[in-house]
Amino acid sequence: MDSLRIDRNGYTLVDQVEEKLIQYFKEQGLRPGSSIPNENELSASLGTGRTVLREALSRFKMTGMIQSRTKRGMTLAEPSLLASMRRSINPLLMSDTTLYDIFEMRITLDLGMSHALFKAITPQLIAELEKIVTEEERLGNDFAVARRTEFHKKLYEAVGNKILSEFQELISPAIDYIVAQHQAEFEEHMKALAAKGQLVTHSTLLDLIKAGDEEGYRQAVIRHFGVYQTYLDPAKQKAEA
Repeated sequence: MDSLRIDRNGYTLVDQVEEKLIQYFKEQGLRPGSSIPNENELSASLGTGRTVLREALSRFKMTGMIQSRTKRGMTLAEPSLLASMRRSINPLLMSDTTLYDIFEMRITLDLGMSHALFKAITPQLIAELEKIVTEEERLGNDFAVARRTEFHKKLYEAVGNKILSEFQELISPAIDYIVAQHQAEFEEHMKALAAKGQLVTHSTLLDLIKAGDEEGYRQAVIRHFGVYQTYLDPAKQKAEA
């Protein structure tokens, strides 16, 4: 374990310990379920106090990468890739530029998953989407953007990619915050599009899904999110200026 010893140069001791431990796990070929040396052994090999070591280990435990169990000691586990992000997604602490970037990323995800979505279409999915659209229409006010999340959430779930679905949920607070900030503008623009027969609703998207029209769906999604992009593009440019 001589390779664990740190040089004390550069960034903080805790950062160096964290990096050295990751390097050690890789070199030893450790996998989830593998035992790792106890604190005394690690501290001695690193040449650091146990306080510094424990802080580094606590970071791993926060992401689920290390688990401590009675009589088994510490073992590696598969970390939650989004755990650290989940604790830091707070729209009130983000700049406008970051918020707009997140919204653009969400639009890109919706477009990018089109092919996977059409491979995942089943009668059950269509029935569930129909139920959501029917409920939206029953509630009325087609231009209220605050309630327009369940439909897209169902699409992400249908694709079956756990990380993609979790990420969509993770950034939802940022999306909701942006929508709330521009609510009046979004709804006014939607009314104008509806008057021209150009508004792409969830009902429109559902019809294309039923028809198996993947390319038509992609084009419709672009127009669907265009309601937001019309305002976000100049807002982002202003924030970056």
